[in-house]
Amino acid sequence: MAAPKNPALTRLQALAPTASPKEGSSSSLGLPATPSTSLPLPTPLSTPSTSAGFSSRFPTAVPSKNPIALRLYKVLGANYRDVSTREALETLSSFYAPPEPPSSPTSPATRTTPAAVTVNGKQPPHEEDEEEEGDGEEAWGAEYVKARRKDALSDQARVEIDGEAALRARKNLRRDVEIKLADSSRKFLTAFAEVDQKLDVLQEHITDMQTRCEEAQGKLQATHEGCRQLLDRAEGLRTQRQATAVRQSIISLFLSRFALTETETQAITSRDVPVGRVLFDVMDRIATIRNDCRVLLSGEDGETKAGLDVMSLTSSLLDQGYHKLARWCSFEFRQMGKDANLEVDDVMREAVRRLRQRAELLNDSLRILSEVRQNAVLNSFLDALTRGGPGGLPRPIELHAHDPTRYVGDMLAWVHQVMAGEHEFLDGLFDVKDDDRIIGSIRRQRSGEAEEYVRQLLDTDLEKLCMPLKTVKSQEGSITSYKIANLLQFYLLTVARTIGDDAILSQTLKQITDAAYRVFFDTIDAQGRSLLRFLHPPDADLLPPLALRDALQVLREIMAVYESSLLGDEDPAERESAFSQILEASVDPAMEMCQRMSEMRREMSSWDRAVFLINCTTYMQNMLQAFSFTGSHVSLLHKEVDRHVKTLVTEHYAAFLNESGLKPLVEAMNTKPVDTPLSRLPSSSSQAVSAALTQFDTFLSNLDVSSSSRLGLLSVPRLATSIHGDAIKRIGVAYGRVCEVIRKPENKYEFAGTLLGSRRPFGDMRVLWQVLGVDEVDI
Repeated sequence: MAAPKNPALTRLQALAPTASPKEGSSSSLGLPATPSTSLPLPTPLSTPSTSAGFSSRFPTAVPSKNPIALRLYKVLGANYRDVSTREALETLSSFYAPPEPPSSPTSPATRTTPAAVTVNGKQPPHEEDEEEEGDGEEAWGAEYVKARRKDALSDQARVEIDGEAALRARKNLRRDVEIKLADSSRKFLTAFAEVDQKLDVLQEHITDMQTRCEEAQGKLQATHEGCRQLLDRAEGLRTQRQATAVRQSIISLFLSRFALTETETQAITSRDVPVGRVLFDVMDRIATIRNDCRVLLSGEDGETKAGLDVMSLTSSLLDQGYHKLARWCSFEFRQMGKDANLEVDDVMREAVRRLRQRAELLNDSLRILSEVRQNAVLNSFLDALTRGGPGGLPRPIELHAHDPTRYVGDMLAWVHQVMAGEHEFLDGLFDVKDDDRIIGSIRRQRSGEAEEYVRQLLDTDLEKLCMPLKTVKSQEGSITSYKIANLLQFYLLTVARTIGDDAILSQTLKQITDAAYRVFFDTIDAQGRSLLRFLHPPDADLLPPLALRDALQVLREIMAVYESSLLGDEDPAERESAFSQILEASVDPAMEMCQRMSEMRREMSSWDRAVFLINCTTYMQNMLQAFSFTGSHVSLLHKEVDRHVKTLVTEHYAAFLNESGLKPLVEAMNTKPVDTPLSRLPSSSSQAVSAALTQFDTFLSNLDVSSSSRLGLLSVPRLATSIHGDAIKRIGVAYGRVCEVIRKPENKYEFAGTLLGSRRPFGDMRVLWQVLGVDEVDI
């Protein structure tokens, strides 16, 4: 068996070839001088500086006849910086390291001989090698010797080595390497001999084990032959067991899908299991079973006995479940009496939802709920009327019977509150949700089965409140009766929007409201008749009479009450039409009263009559304008005022014509014959025209263009200013007509320009409008 190769030794053999046995010498490698210190290796000859000098001093061709020169050239050309080379040299130096020096350095016996110094990795020649180096010197010449010496002197690293160790290394390197390899091989052989012995023992054990296994195999074969019948029977039983297991699994799956467990059956039939989520889950499972069972009944082979049995059994169990729910709901509904908490939990809501599939059972339970809630609501209402709330707060409603409006309002407010609470309770019971509705806003009636149940139950629950409410009677007095009627109307609309117009409570409130309005209109008619019964002539100041002001004040309070009762979502035309009857019953008698009063004084002029009617009409008009639902009546009153204003403007203009002196001229222009010149008439001659213009000039000097004392009795200054301005404009237009007629040639006025220019405004209309303070654009 070959020994393993050492890479260090292999490298040494390659770098330091030994001489032939005849020569008796080894390689010239350097060794460390001491065993304790690893000496640095020589600097290789292939460095840039050394290589350059070497190539310049020595020839490039090496003589091939001298083997020593070839060997020396190979050694000098080696690169000692290689890692493998350095490792080989260190290994070799460890083989031939000198022994440890003795402890006393002064002993002559322990003193060592100084080793030679290597130069650039070259060991100086020993005595026995002088002949070889002599040959080299002869080959390379004197230049080589000089270079050797110069390099030896310039080398900075000088290491002492033992010459004897180096000599021993050159001679015995191959032998020592072979001895090492032989020792290693002997160790391998010894180890493999022990392994071989162990393998022999293992082979013996394996042979013994194989013998035992063959014996066991024979016994098993004999046993198998003897048990063949038992195995065949066991195989048959195993097959039957598998078939039975398959049938059992099929039956188990069928029962798990189409049958209830004992616990589920108890949840349906037992009274000990309360109504809750368990019961609902079982009923859902029964419904699922029935749906799946319909597949069995509609198979290719027709109806199966198993399907019919399952349907019959589940139908019976489902009926028992619904009856259990109905009994439980009836019991719970009986507990919802007067002081009960009307909170609906999820179990109650789910039970009612499921009972809606059995309408007859649900109606029986709801009938019990209606009776209980009817009595509870009625008793609570009577207690609120007579006893008040818990501890006396809030106080009994009967304590405010002296105040009819508050008394009726408190009763209706209590009814509305109870109705809202009952509505919320029933919405929760039937799971009716209105996500879009804001709390406190008007409810919108929606169609649906649940909503119909809620309306019917709410109507039934509030039915017994109708009898106490029918005792509400309207009171005397127009304002009080209207407040009560309007209050009833408001709650009638609210209740009708909640439970519908056909509900018993809505019908009762409608009857009470109609009766209240009849009383109110009777009161208004009586007040109108009283206005026309006691009449007297207008006062000297021509202001509206006291009776009119009192009647309109009552009307104003009535309108304020009506405006406060509006919900805000009514159409403007609807608002106005709803109140128009009241306005007609109040305003028409007042207008008739004013008209009769203006006609009672015979010596009263048309001017004073028109001023009095304007004062009365504008008073009513100002009263009605403050409210948005009186537009049509305000427009009628405005037309009446305009009619009387025109009368005043005409009379005021006639007075201005008389005062200004233009009246004869205007009458002459209006009455003159067609073929007669105006200047030929006595009332419109040149002298009459000159006198009229002089008087007109005086009239302009004394005229107050902003106001007139004649209009001082008008209660509305705006109308007085308007009437005065219109009369001034008309007088200006009349002067313009006079000037135009005078300038016409057919009227035959001599020196018409001189006649008109003698007095203001000199026949110039722009001057006249400036004097009158009128803008020409407004004419």
